[in-house]
Amino acid sequence: AARYLVREDASTFHTFYMDVHSGQPLRGDTHQGFSDSSCWARGQAWGIYGFALGYAHTGDAWQPELSRRLAHYFLNRLPEDFVCYWDLIFTAEDNQYRDTSAAAIAACGLAELLKLLPLTDPLRPAYGNAIELMMRNLRERYFAHAQDGLLREGVYNFGRNMGINEPNLWGDYFYFEALVRLSRVWTPYFC
Repeated sequence: AARYLVREDASTFHTFYMDVHSGQPLRGDTHQGFSDSSCWARGQAWGIYGFALGYAHTGDAWQPELSRRLAHYFLNRLPEDFVCYWDLIFTAEDNQYRDTSAAAIAACGLAELLKLLPLTDPLRPAYGNAIELMMRNLRERYFAHAQDGLLREGVYNFGRNMGINEPNLWGDYFYFEALVRLSRVWTPYFC
């Protein structure tokens, strides 16, 4: 999957199509992102987390490095408060919605990646700082005090005008998971 879903610049497609008869790759698209050539923020966050978790289950040494490359792409496109726009193509000038769920997932992915890195890795402080900034800003700027969820400004599917600028279940789940990861040793429920 990584061979097709991850582009050379370490951005990701949301979906990749294969020929059902020959098995040959056809094309990638970004169904919930802005365009097929852009990078959907939540998909990139899933990639950061997924490849780090993949290593935990397979021991495939290439997965943490791929997770790191995806993390760099993600982190280098964050606004000042470290809570991403719904697609990583956007900047502050574009006046687009944030996706707090993508930030919460990315925080979990970075925390998982940190577990895999040696204590002497020079990027550990940068990853730890990114997690701290994401979580602090989610709490201070995006907490939904009187709504049906914890984090406001989640985006489910902008292109279909569904779940825009509102809380969502997965954002709340990964926010809680990130809080637990920051407060004590995380024991995954799947082990």
